[in-house]
Amino acid sequence: MIDVYTWGTPNGFKVSVALEELALPYTVHALDISTGVQKQPAFLAINPNGRIPAIVDRAEGDFAVFESGAILIYLAEKTGRLMPTDAKGRSRVIQWLMFQMAGVGPMQGQANVFFRYFPEKLQPAIDRYQNETRRLYTVLESRLKDHEYLAGDYSIADIANWAWVRSHDWAGVSLDGLPGVQRWLAAIENRPAAQRGLDVPTPRKQEDARTAAQRIEGARALIQR
Repeated sequence: MIDVYTWGTPNGFKVSVALEELALPYTVHALDISTGVQKQPAFLAINPNGRIPAIVDRAEGDFAVFESGAILIYLAEKTGRLMPTDAKGRSRVIQWLMFQMAGVGPMQGQANVFFRYFPEKLQPAIDRYQNETRRLYTVLESRLKDHEYLAGDYSIADIANWAWVRSHDWAGVSLDGLPGVQRWLAAIENRPAAQRGLDVPTPRKQEDARTAAQRIEGARALIQR
């Protein structure tokens, strides 16, 4: 059994979708990050960086793994799925996973902050992060226009990038002129496991009842911590 500590964010969805795709049994521990619970000693003992997601693999002597990309690699290697075992195939998946970890996630995350959450509208910062996020999307397009998935078969690289790109509207970034990305997004969105993963830790029907203003207020409190 795997304990997963998570919240309804792109990084959280990476792990919940992967767990669903791999059909691994898991127990959800919902951490409302707007409250600062992720900074409490109990969670810092699992993830010293105080960020979700994190997992504890009870079947492996309560082995804890933090950082979403590291969790995805751990789960793929544990099951022998969602990542090839040959050196070149494995490298391709990790390259596109690192592309998300080092590029899409940080840049789109900052676009979210300055476009949605920051109390002042700093247009140069908004432009900077939206433009860079869009540029990264064009890199995905250069791959996906001729390939069904990013690194051969469907993999953790697709899950990681999809979890972020699917919320492009929230960052104020358009997908116009990126048909390969749009096709790829829709294909993953239609996967039953992806749909189930998006309901972790809070079913979307409940989440949709929250107003955008409430989400923004919570995020503003978070970035000030």
